[in-house]
Amino acid sequence: AVTIEITGDQKVRSIRIDPDAVDPEDVPMLEDLIVAAVNEAITQSQDMASEKIGALTGGLKIPGIGT
Repeated sequence: AVTIEITGDQKVRSIRIDPDAVDPEDVPMLEDLIVAAVNEAITQSQDMASEKIGALTGGLKIPGIGT
């Protein structure tokens, strides 16, 4: 219903809302969908960053960097 695209440094690039998800009588539900979508986008961005850092470090465990 709500899709959020963010950059690798967690900046929101775009928000897309499915017109079927918009109900003027239920704004709180739409707000909840947006919050969930933003959090999911951030999680995916963080996971991608961790994967890239892991590839760069060759799987070494460096405190404070990556996973």
